[in-house]
Amino acid sequence: MQMSTEDVFLSFLPLAHILDRMIEEYFFHKGASVGYYHGDLNALRDDLMELKPTLLVGVPRVYEKIYEGILKALADLRPLRRVIFNALYNRKLAGMKAGYTQKTASPFADMLAFRKVKARLGGRLRLLISGGAPLSTEIEEFMRVTSCAYFIQGYGLTETLGPSTVGYPDDMSLVGTAGVAATFTELRLEEVPEMGYDPLGVPSRGEILIRGSTVFTGYYKNPELTNEVMVDGWFHTGDIGEMTPDGILKVIDRKKNIFKLSQGEYVAVEYLEKVYVFPPIIEDIWVYGDSYKSMLVAVVNPHEENTMKWAGSNGYKGSFSEICKSEGLKEHVLKELAAAAQKNKLRGFEYIKGVVLDPVPFDIERDLVTATMKKRRNYMLKYYQPEIDKLYKALEGQRAANKAK
Repeated sequence: MQMSTEDVFLSFLPLAHILDRMIEEYFFHKGASVGYYHGDLNALRDDLMELKPTLLVGVPRVYEKIYEGILKALADLRPLRRVIFNALYNRKLAGMKAGYTQKTASPFADMLAFRKVKARLGGRLRLLISGGAPLSTEIEEFMRVTSCAYFIQGYGLTETLGPSTVGYPDDMSLVGTAGVAATFTELRLEEVPEMGYDPLGVPSRGEILIRGSTVFTGYYKNPELTNEVMVDGWFHTGDIGEMTPDGILKVIDRKKNIFKLSQGEYVAVEYLEKVYVFPPIIEDIWVYGDSYKSMLVAVVNPHEENTMKWAGSNGYKGSFSEICKSEGLKEHVLKELAAAAQKNKLRGFEYIKGVVLDPVPFDIERDLVTATMKKRRNYMLKYYQPEIDKLYKALEGQRAANKAK
């Protein structure tokens, strides 16, 4: 897609982020405009309405926020209007899956319903790009149908000078994936035997390796680390991927974010967090497991508005922080997590057995997340260690009491 002097880019990513740098430099080259969000993710809609961008590049958390906002607006509609919206959604989705472009799949649906979604995004968006981490299939599909703009995902690292794979706007077979290898890029998967990943298995899974003219030559004054990640010209990304026979890549986890429980089972924590974040009562979640323990626990940021609605319906009074301390809310959150696990057919050891509720969202100020909203897991463990230890002690005491019965 060609950009002109009429285009406007809303910059969300840190200025040092390779994807943001590439896009900004391209826009400056074209004489186009760049605007910067003012730092509060919860006020992103204000930035969109003020800047009216034609291009938005964000991490999954940005699109999750947009998705939540649209669903909230839908929930406020009269039942008949919601039925009409859903019917138009299914009609356009069916057209796109049949091979029509997003512009031609259902102009009637765009005019009647989805132009209002487009207006909530500033009214001028032509292209949305998601990067930094995998975006859920459900949200990508929803954005492709309702945004009245092209939507793609990609995958890459600073070491590969940005995108190494990229999706195509009107190819619905790429929804939920990172796309296919970009120009001048070769991909392959390498076996990770200790974790059960085999590129020759079905599905084909392993560590993602990249080779090509865009791959860096090495880390500055750090030959040891360079030799560790560069082997025979292939850059070892540390990401775990799944590849289809026709070369479509899906990033499923980080190699270092897979840990083993005491019974010897490996847990892919980032995948579980994508499953468990969908219940409406949950704003965000950090899943944790200890190699000396047999069960998973989690720290949950409850969704404030939905939590207060639940509290009002169940006779709880007080501030949001006070309600987050109640055992009733903990029990409700655990039930919602169990329902999500059952819906996604998780295995027994992947179920969350206990939670800590934190009313304050994971933030940069406490060093819990990066500027791109990626969890800093070591810092999170250090910060929440006292609560986690108490939770494990309580769960073990409860298990011992149950056995005694």
